[in-house]
Amino acid sequence: MEYVFTDDCLIGVDEIDDEHRELFRLVGEVQALLDEGDMEDRYDEICVLIERLKEYAQEHFRHEEAYMESIGHPELDMQRQQHALFCCKVNEADILSTGSNKREMIEDLLSYLVKWLYQHIIGSDLLIGKLVSMEEWKEKEEYDFSEQYLTGIELIDDEHRELFRILHDIHDLIANDRSADKHTKVVDALENLHKYMQGHFRDEEQYMESIGHEGLEVHRLAHDVFSTRLELMHLNSESLADEDELEEFVQFLFEWLDTHILQMDRNLGKRQAGN
Repeated sequence: MEYVFTDDCLIGVDEIDDEHRELFRLVGEVQALLDEGDMEDRYDEICVLIERLKEYAQEHFRHEEAYMESIGHPELDMQRQQHALFCCKVNEADILSTGSNKREMIEDLLSYLVKWLYQHIIGSDLLIGKLVSMEEWKEKEEYDFSEQYLTGIELIDDEHRELFRILHDIHDLIANDRSADKHTKVVDALENLHKYMQGHFRDEEQYMESIGHEGLEVHRLAHDVFSTRLELMHLNSESLADEDELEEFVQFLFEWLDTHILQMDRNLGKRQAGN
């Protein structure tokens, strides 16, 4: 994957966007050194740059967490855990190894870094400032599929419209159903959502491939992140039995779909119009 910060990664907070851009620049600089020539001639320089990347990532995480705390972002604890896992993974990399596989080790590390950055930004950071408190969420008017979500691509628009309908049905089930088999209904509804989402993602990715859309790989990563969140929720029987956690999850689903369509999917229609 090319190590490029794209508009798909903009979250709308200048400081965070600038720091994300710098992280991609540092990763790209390491890759450029690898591509320039003999590994041994550049190895010390590469190691220094990777250490700089580690330090900058930790500094960025502190700034990001402080900002999330200042606005009361509900996913702060989850973000802290993701940041900590990233730091552990990067710190485990033995960049000072004297073995013969130094290039392979660094290339694997770069691949991990850029994939993690894309997934984390698109899967979590894009929602910074968009997820409100549960009290505000419950008072908010329901999301409806409206003109603002139209891409101009009939198949994709129809599938997005259906996704909103499915989410509304899940929300109504959680909020209003008082039957003894409610838990089973919730499990079935999330399974239905997951299956429909998988089909929609396939359709969307096939369309992007057919028009040679340059953002296909980033789009795939965004879809993978969403699918993983659904799978984790589906496997967590305790969360499925807790109405507050279910309500928070439905909020995430609506906000993710809203952000993903407005920030990424609508570009597909623009690309089609430009061809």
